[in-house]
Amino acid sequence: MQLKLKPVIYNHQMANSTFKFSFIFICLAFTYFVPSAYGGSFVQTRGTEFVVGGRQFLFNGFNSYWMMHAAADPSERNKVTEVFSEASANGLTVCRTWAFSDGGVRALQKSPGVYDERVFEALDFVISEAKKYNVRLILSFVNNFKDYGGRAQYVDWARNAGAAVSGEDDFYTSSIVKDYYKNHVKSIITRVNTFTKIAYKDEPAIMAWELINEPRCQSDYSGKTVNEWVKEMAGYTKSLDTNHLLEVGMEGFYGDSMPEKKQYNPGYQVGTDYISSNLIKEIDFATIHAYPDIWLAGQTDGSQNSFVQRWMWSHWEDARTILKKPLVFAEFGKSKKDPGYTENERDTFLNAVYTNIYSFARTGGGSMAGGLVWQVMAEGMDSYYDGYEIVLPRDPSTTALISKQSHVMQALAQTLRRPNMVRSTGPQVGDVSRDKVTKPHFQARAKMDNNRVHEPHPRRQRHHHHHHRNHSWRNLHKLHGQH
Repeated sequence: MQLKLKPVIYNHQMANSTFKFSFIFICLAFTYFVPSAYGGSFVQTRGTEFVVGGRQFLFNGFNSYWMMHAAADPSERNKVTEVFSEASANGLTVCRTWAFSDGGVRALQKSPGVYDERVFEALDFVISEAKKYNVRLILSFVNNFKDYGGRAQYVDWARNAGAAVSGEDDFYTSSIVKDYYKNHVKSIITRVNTFTKIAYKDEPAIMAWELINEPRCQSDYSGKTVNEWVKEMAGYTKSLDTNHLLEVGMEGFYGDSMPEKKQYNPGYQVGTDYISSNLIKEIDFATIHAYPDIWLAGQTDGSQNSFVQRWMWSHWEDARTILKKPLVFAEFGKSKKDPGYTENERDTFLNAVYTNIYSFARTGGGSMAGGLVWQVMAEGMDSYYDGYEIVLPRDPSTTALISKQSHVMQALAQTLRRPNMVRSTGPQVGDVSRDKVTKPHFQARAKMDNNRVHEPHPRRQRHHHHHHRNHSWRNLHKLHGQH
């Protein structure tokens, strides 16, 4: 529940010490638990840090991909408000969500360049509600997968227009498809919000744009095809909007630019190159995702957790020393549909991730700026559930972990802003805790060959029944390339 305070009028006749102390305590509590207002400032980068108004910005956040889709039905808009309210009350200050729905039911883009105003107004609503609750948004332009259209829909549109395209990977190379994509980017960035009357490109409630959710390319595992596309689209996006930050939407898979880094991949490649794409000058910060329960299906929790520790450490080191840009852990979670799942297992996993984020942020002076758990939903959204859903009022132990992480990250940001704060330049020796961060032991993983170009098959297909859309793509597509 969001903390609300009634106005207090100071009365000199009541000005005893107890009242003064209580009033000060309440004000401090309000400041601590409720994120500060935007103040009209955009999030920017300064080296490996995020800054707002010149002050370092650390955060704890979440994914809620479904917001525009749900808000397209006015009777479901309360779900968006509920999530932002609960999130804000628990200190969550960044939300990642979709700014796309291409073709199909409740489509934002019904056909190339043709938009449904009702759905666009739903996105307007999401942005205006985020602003009310002091939550900043990362908005993604397109999906790699077929859900909500994705690359496949763009290629189908081009094929229907007579273009010589053969498969989904032509999304990255076809001139007509690239024009479709650029037009969508322009339509989003130049949109004037019907609620706030502010153009998206001028809206500080938007933290960043994301080029594509989890790019992959089966026809070129070197990462070069995706990299060339990122160069072109990053340059185009920045030509339209220099106010906002830009990121690719990558999971973190290493490619051919630094082959020695492939040892950290989870046994396969997806056609992206974390290093080369994030070195592109228009890309402002790097992202990683991790789903060890899918990527390393069948391995023990200990092996999966060790992988995540290595994954985080390696990318954090790269962000500081090679990319020299901030890093965000943009997706992570544990599915309730895993065999033998318990809430304690999920909480143990999330606690380990949160502890590492804090430790890397502290040791690196804020270079790992925050994490976005997958994913937060409201009550009564069963048709959207994918196994990873967290309903804050219904999951008290998980919510307590999330709230604690929000508070320690806010406190750390205050500490790092102090002029005399000494920042470490590398990992310290010792166990990972809220004070220390360890370089993991890089042990060989059994039955893994990082030169493989095949992606493992999914464990099982999930069934869903909401508007003929696959809301469980999280599990279906994290591994395999059969889009």
